[in-house]
Amino acid sequence: MSDITSVIDAPNRPRQIHLRRMRLTVLDGPDRGLEKELDRDVVHLGTHEDNDLQLTDDTISRYHAEIDHTQHGTVLRDLGSTNGTWVGDVRVREIYLGDRQRTFKLGQTTIRFASEDEVVDIVPSEVEVFESLVGRSVAMRELFSVLDRVAPTDLTVLVSGETGTGKELVSRAIHARSRRSTGPLVVFDCGAVARNLVESELFGHERGAFTGAHAPRAGVFEQAHGGTIFLDELGELPLELQPTLLRVLEQRQVRRVGDSRMRPVDVRVVAATNRNLEDDVAAGRFREDLYYRLAVVEVPLPALRERPEDLPLLIERLLAEIPFEHGIQNVSAAVLERFSKWSWPGNVRELRNVLMRTAPFCDTDTVQLADLPATFQRPTARGGLTLKEAKTRAVEAFERSYLEDLMATHSGDTELAASTAELEPKVLLRMLRRHGLR
Repeated sequence: MSDITSVIDAPNRPRQIHLRRMRLTVLDGPDRGLEKELDRDVVHLGTHEDNDLQLTDDTISRYHAEIDHTQHGTVLRDLGSTNGTWVGDVRVREIYLGDRQRTFKLGQTTIRFASEDEVVDIVPSEVEVFESLVGRSVAMRELFSVLDRVAPTDLTVLVSGETGTGKELVSRAIHARSRRSTGPLVVFDCGAVARNLVESELFGHERGAFTGAHAPRAGVFEQAHGGTIFLDELGELPLELQPTLLRVLEQRQVRRVGDSRMRPVDVRVVAATNRNLEDDVAAGRFREDLYYRLAVVEVPLPALRERPEDLPLLIERLLAEIPFEHGIQNVSAAVLERFSKWSWPGNVRELRNVLMRTAPFCDTDTVQLADLPATFQRPTARGGLTLKEAKTRAVEAFERSYLEDLMATHSGDTELAASTAELEPKVLLRMLRRHGLR
């Protein structure tokens, strides 16, 4: 994968981030003097108000041309206009603009393109809190620095990291610090919806489009219009739907299932995965062009075991967020030492679950070793769990995550949730209580 705008790890030089940006200046025509700096992946030009550069020249089509950052370079592409797109005396359908300045003509309007991409050294932030994210480790403060630069743009972001590292929190932080913060943030889990319903959930459907479609319904892209859409577990998106998603990202239009009309959508996309999508691309499980379109800025999240110095801050924050009354103020030095040596396969989510399970059984304001679940009672080197302990923790982490998703899917309706899980309602309630879920 070449030329992807992302966080770069390079030996013997500072970590950097590459921010895409272009400047379009109208040199001649009715809109002479109009200038715009744009940081979108695909920029549209034409007379319709939906375009990024809206022009008034009546010789220009409503949707005349687009400038697209592709994996091979920046392309100017005519969109089937009436009077054409010209570079010099040559009418072009598609041409690479290069990395510097280039002049082209739409109708009677002459426009100068200038690439203003910026490469920024990543200097760790001085803050230890970024929206709902906390950390004093270098890895987290570098993350805060990246988010601070990326959030105000419209660039697409791909967040990668192990389960439980806080990918959704990153998406919410990006949205909160963006120009779209007053718009909606819509979360869609690509792996939590039945394959035959993913297209309808993403792009919507019309009445009668399929069995059970009794009324028209907007998909999550339409729901996120003017805001941000967070595509979680992107690697689970069915391969056959990936071309449709790619077209939506490029054209900023959706077509509902069972409809012929295209609907414009103005959304910023943040996606997340716990898989190595480059490996999936190499294996043919994920489209390379879609990966490139989504990984404009790639933000990797560190695992909790890689930043033990963040434990005190995380514990303080997580104790304050426990959704029931308790008197815990802190954890003992012995507990903190035990936590710092733990491997945390479930990362911050696992730490939260441990604290929630401990809270009802702690009789003082400080958590002691004896208050912790049984798997923490014996000193264990990081990564040195017995098979039984590892299996128990993996099952517990999976069970809790499954229950959280199950109840969210059914909006807290235990009868429906129990039916889906093929459990007796009383068994489901018992499991929810055991995990501290309500």
